[in-house]
Amino acid sequence: GRLTGVGHRVAHGGPGCDCPAPVTPELLARLRGLVALAPLHLPANIGGIEAVAALRPDLPQVACFDTAFHSGLPRVARMTGLPRALETPEIRRYGYHGLSYEFIVAELAQEGVDVAAERIVVAHLGNGASLAAIRGGRSIECTMGFSTLSGVPMGTRSGDVDPGLVLHLQRGGGMTAAEVEDLLLTGSGLLGLSGFSRDMRALIERRDAASAEAIGYFCYHVRRHLVALTAPLEGLDRLVFTGGIGANAPKVRALVCAGLGYLGIGLDAKANAAGRRTVSRPGSAVTVEVRQTDEEAMIASHVAKLACRSKAKEAS
Repeated sequence: GRLTGVGHRVAHGGPGCDCPAPVTPELLARLRGLVALAPLHLPANIGGIEAVAALRPDLPQVACFDTAFHSGLPRVARMTGLPRALETPEIRRYGYHGLSYEFIVAELAQEGVDVAAERIVVAHLGNGASLAAIRGGRSIECTMGFSTLSGVPMGTRSGDVDPGLVLHLQRGGGMTAAEVEDLLLTGSGLLGLSGFSRDMRALIERRDAASAEAIGYFCYHVRRHLVALTAPLEGLDRLVFTGGIGANAPKVRALVCAGLGYLGIGLDAKANAAGRRTVSRPGSAVTVEVRQTDEEAMIASHVAKLACRSKAKEAS
């Protein structure tokens, strides 16, 4: 059919952003002002919007924010621990990968899962990686915070680092803020630990000591954060692995779930190796699933909904 609009995945919507929004000059100006909050992603996101506008200025564009799904985090989960005097709407914990989480929750609901009642953790594991605790169909806690750097280690990003270590690298190591930023964003994680690659598939195939240690470090911290998310959830009913690593690496799923029988998590080794939808053992208290996410489908859905609303307004 006729193209009714173009949707864009936008990494950051800033404070108060809780839903997709039509692209306007005002919104674009606001996004340019947020680049410092997501320097790896927002410049490319804005560039895509500007390219479409140059080619088709008549075509409506929709910005779909990766932070929106987490916009309703409880206040205690939004806080940073910095002094109250520094509080501004911009300085808060945000959370990312929201379009992926939103897709998974919508798919579960469509299949008859009671997402309003279940305590769910979704592990979006890929080159960028995070986990979210979902209750009542909404995010109540997540591993990423103010930036896309925090939480679990990733392909080239460090994940959580003691802030005292960052200060030491600058004071004791003589690194500039720009050098530390580059180190944490592009030189750490799986790439930095293995000294070889950010690609989990390549590390699994390689089988050398450094690659094995990088894999072990990644899985250890995913498991640690997974357990931590069960506290605000007050339990766990369902664990969903998604993302390029989560949906395609049985070894990672096995290492993450190892030793978590006390939470009711038990993997069926054969089902996990085969990458079946349900990989938990029959009778396990926690259902463990493997699902492919589809952020593009979620974006298309938002564009279609906004187009319908626009038509309904015109008709009235």
